[in-house]
Amino acid sequence: MSPLTPSSGSHRKHAAVWAALTLGLSVILLALLMLFISPSLHSGPRDLGLGVVGPQEQAASVAETLEDQSPGAFTVQSFESAEDLEQGIRNREIVGGLDFTEPDMTVYVASAGSTAVSGTVSNVGATMAAGRGQAAEIVDVVPLPPGDPTGVGIGGLAFPLVFGGIVPAVAFRSMLSGQRWWIFAGLTGFSVAGGFVVAAVLKYLFGSIEGPLVPVAASVALGIAALALPLAGLNECFGTKGFTIAAMSMMFVGNPFAGIATSAQWLPGGVAMIGQLLPPGAAGTLVRSVAYFDGVGGGAAALTLAVWVLAGAALWFSGPFIKAAKTRREAVAAAA
Repeated sequence: MSPLTPSSGSHRKHAAVWAALTLGLSVILLALLMLFISPSLHSGPRDLGLGVVGPQEQAASVAETLEDQSPGAFTVQSFESAEDLEQGIRNREIVGGLDFTEPDMTVYVASAGSTAVSGTVSNVGATMAAGRGQAAEIVDVVPLPPGDPTGVGIGGLAFPLVFGGIVPAVAFRSMLSGQRWWIFAGLTGFSVAGGFVVAAVLKYLFGSIEGPLVPVAASVALGIAALALPLAGLNECFGTKGFTIAAMSMMFVGNPFAGIATSAQWLPGGVAMIGQLLPPGAAGTLVRSVAYFDGVGGGAAALTLAVWVLAGAALWFSGPFIKAAKTRREAVAAAA
């Protein structure tokens, strides 16, 4: 057989496809590793608000010491009393604080805000106390519930939120093909039902929350709707490609950039900003705020999710008009 036979050409084509797929999939694997692992590797304290009870000179001295030890990790402010410092923690103005007014140092933390942050503040306080020949007493101003002392329940919300947004958009479209109102009703109904299911599991099964169920359920429902409605709307307007690109973005960017387990402050600056602009990160922030801080610090996250929901609804109801306009353009082009 001649070396230029069709069989040889077919082998070369298959070899080229094999090489392209191998290279392309390797690049995708590398990108996924970077997206999921890099944020964790480069995470750490940055601009964490730390209160100090004592004179301004004391706060300035603490700020200088911390800046030498961990540049950019803390911003220090002075408080007149321990009561004011504790209220600052509850209002989420600061993440913790140090009280130098007693013979031994008191370190104030809020483990419900982030166990990573509270652990860092505790270590900083213990180190400074040891350097001054003092003992350090840890006071948890906003603790996690006894049933979930490490915060695993809320910390693991990222994937369920993404799953709860993507899968219903596919399932209702497949099972109710062409029934636009039923699909929309299904997505909104599932968002509410899913919110209550997740909140009930967190409260009654995991013990992750002790307060009222409804605010947490509403926050989760808003997070699910902020994913499901835009994805369904993009599919209505731009077809499967629009849905696939958006779903992959939420899964491979929104999920690892959410920072739900550690809080956004623990992530690199750019990653944290992107994560909080996407539904998974915003939903995690809102859920933590309503579950442990009476909603304090959740306003921006709630607004972000509301914008996503409204954008999704707008895309959904614009879908038929966009499709009709596309059909007219194609008809004109075919007639030309």
